[in-house]
Amino acid sequence: MPEPTAPRSFWAVARQPRVVGLLVLFLLAAFVCARLGVWQLDRAQQRAELAAQQEAAELEAAGPEGVGVLLPPQSTFPGELVGRQAWVEGEYDADGQLLVEGRALDGRVGYLVLTPLRVTDDGTQGASWAELSGAPVLPVVRGWVATPEQGPALEPPAGVVRVTGYLQASEAAGQGGSAPGLTDSVSTGALVNEWGGPIYSGYLVLRSSDPDQPPAADGGPAQLPRPTIEGGTGLNLQNLFYALQWWVFGGFAVLLWVRLVRDEAAGVRRHGRRESSGIAGLPGD
Repeated sequence: MPEPTAPRSFWAVARQPRVVGLLVLFLLAAFVCARLGVWQLDRAQQRAELAAQQEAAELEAAGPEGVGVLLPPQSTFPGELVGRQAWVEGEYDADGQLLVEGRALDGRVGYLVLTPLRVTDDGTQGASWAELSGAPVLPVVRGWVATPEQGPALEPPAGVVRVTGYLQASEAAGQGGSAPGLTDSVSTGALVNEWGGPIYSGYLVLRSSDPDQPPAADGGPAQLPRPTIEGGTGLNLQNLFYALQWWVFGGFAVLLWVRLVRDEAAGVRRHGRRESSGIAGLPGD
């Protein structure tokens, strides 16, 4: 039986040309695995974006539904209603209008125009609030402005209006506005104290109005995009799992090289193999 090889230092083995060549080979394999993982991650993101686009197209094709049919007043807001088209009729309360500060549109920070709408029809002919204290209030974000000046162009249409828009969930209550007429959140819990109730647990991001409000070109609010759940529909889990697999394979390639060098440094040989100056388990020079 051959005598066991005397242990050598890890770095002494690692500097051998054959071992360095294996390191280059394993690093190349790890790099390929890392790139494949990034590719799978990109695929996951692309599929998530495509799913979000398809969802938005389906919601657009479905058309608007009465707010009260989707979300009765004082009921919990389901997450799947974010971005859902809805319509409602009522009268704006111009005296209760607020500007929500610190909101961005196209890279510019400005204000949301938030106006209470006293509802006269939410698609249920009043059945949704029949057992409540009166007609409900719906917060309507009529658009975005760059400055806090509330001129005539920001006044809401008078009389009964029919508005169509996208539903969005109420925000958490903030600290309040920095000045009268300003607020820092669209929180129905806070707004009910100012506007009275009953109130819906979400708000409407305006898409169209009949009669129309002044356009942005004339100083009116600029239209906002359809709201989405933060993060979209999330990464495609299958592609994300594949990406993690490739990264694990890449890490395993490097760890395999380390294991082989450690075995060689410790003088490990398979039973019956001749002593070799090469890496453990592989032919020598």
